[in-house]
Amino acid sequence: MAESRPNEDAIRQALHDFPDPETGRSIVQLQQVHGLQLADDRLRVDLGLTSFAAPLREETRAELESFIRGHFPSLQEVEVRVVPHDRPAERIGEIGITSKAVVAVGSGKGGVGKSTIAATIALGLKNSGCKVGLLDADVYGPSIPHLLGVNERPQAVERKLQPVLASGLRVMSMGFLVPPGEAVVWRGPMLHGAITQFLRDTEWGDLDYLIIDMPPGTGDIALTLSQLLPLSGAVVVCTPQDVALLDAVKAIAMFRKVHIDVLGLVENMSFFECPGCGNRYEIFGHGGAKRRAAELDVPFLGEVPINVNLRIRGDEGTTAANFDDEVTAGHLNAICLALVKSITAGRRESPALPSLSVL
Repeated sequence: MAESRPNEDAIRQALHDFPDPETGRSIVQLQQVHGLQLADDRLRVDLGLTSFAAPLREETRAELESFIRGHFPSLQEVEVRVVPHDRPAERIGEIGITSKAVVAVGSGKGGVGKSTIAATIALGLKNSGCKVGLLDADVYGPSIPHLLGVNERPQAVERKLQPVLASGLRVMSMGFLVPPGEAVVWRGPMLHGAITQFLRDTEWGDLDYLIIDMPPGTGDIALTLSQLLPLSGAVVVCTPQDVALLDAVKAIAMFRKVHIDVLGLVENMSFFECPGCGNRYEIFGHGGAKRRAAELDVPFLGEVPINVNLRIRGDEGTTAANFDDEVTAGHLNAICLALVKSITAGRRESPALPSLSVL
């Protein structure tokens, strides 16, 4: 029996089953079908996506096109165009951060490049078109200001700290408030108070993502964050050798103990590719993080090679330039994309409930 010719109502009805990547809910229910034109078996759909979903723009466009073709094979031509769709973030947590996702970046030990990865994730998301904040919660060793090349002191406006703008990011760090070379010697309650103030008293604005660079190890900052904010999850950074992986496993256990989902594992210093001869050297071993991620049922987000220019740019405060380097950009962009996929996969499995107004 030949397929009946589709009409706009049938197509729109089918689109009820296509989820918005940000919320996991129907694009029709959320009024994200901005246009639908059908003429002579040729269909054009304008799909609205928020800046939160910017890293998935092309993937979602292709997915919707395939979805429509699968439901209506008689269509000769299907064109999906992605257009902007505005949906401000809602206030979350007891301190009222306005962000659609909050991601902690941690490690089981220091010296694995955690802060570089945190800054990289924030920059990669910003480059994709997302609105991103970066909180340096590593108060004992705040290195985000150095990595981004900023050292100005944040200003207060109406009793709210204004984040420092760096490479398009809204940034807050203890490094902006403590003189260079001065040590922060605090007990746990003071640390808790500082993190609370950074979150509560900073004018972050409307964010898609707030990335938090955690202190290394398994201290109580994770517990503080779990009490203050509904975190989207955590990223754990490690290097390939077994001794580092043991600490990464502890970090994963820490996040799970305080009910923070682990969004993925990143293997830093994964290998070295000689720029002169092209030979690849696995100095610390290779692939250990990927294997351990599979064992722990944690997504593997990607690997970052040992690269002299990564180190130089970090020292010079030009970390953003790593995305202009064809040797490193592919690895870094892949990690950012994998992270967003990990977040949105969870939202598809458990779609967000619609917000209800209280009269």
